[in-house]
Amino acid sequence: MTGATDPFSASIIPFEVPEQMRAFAEKGVSQARESYAKFKDAAETHNGTVEAVFTCASKGASEYTAKLVEFMKANTSAQLDFAQQLFGLKSPAEALELWTGHTRKQFETLQSQAKELVELSQRVAAETAEPIKASASKYMPPAA
Repeated sequence: MTGATDPFSASIIPFEVPEQMRAFAEKGVSQARESYAKFKDAAETHNGTVEAVFTCASKGASEYTAKLVEFMKANTSAQLDFAQQLFGLKSPAEALELWTGHTRKQFETLQSQAKELVELSQRVAAETAEPIKASASKYMPPAA
């Protein structure tokens, strides 16, 4: 069944790849392996960076939520105390005095709470950005 025209017969002259082509192919394979190794390292590093960012963001969100709940409890208690004090008043003058004092105190409390939330937000943002900055500094040299 094997004839002279059969491409699978043993009588075909083997084809030899020229040395230059072989060297070129080996160099290409070597470069592809190096590129893949670099890509893999970068991907693993970036995965670690993304995990660190999400960990920081999650921790920060939990802190922020806890702070909001703390403020809500304090503000609710202050409102209930104010309502209880209103029931014990005997004159409109006392009511006006209590009302203005309570309003001033709540305004000051809300200002300090807002300031705390801003500081917390800034700290969380800085901590969340830190892994990104650290990762970027590995790949980009600092500006001269």
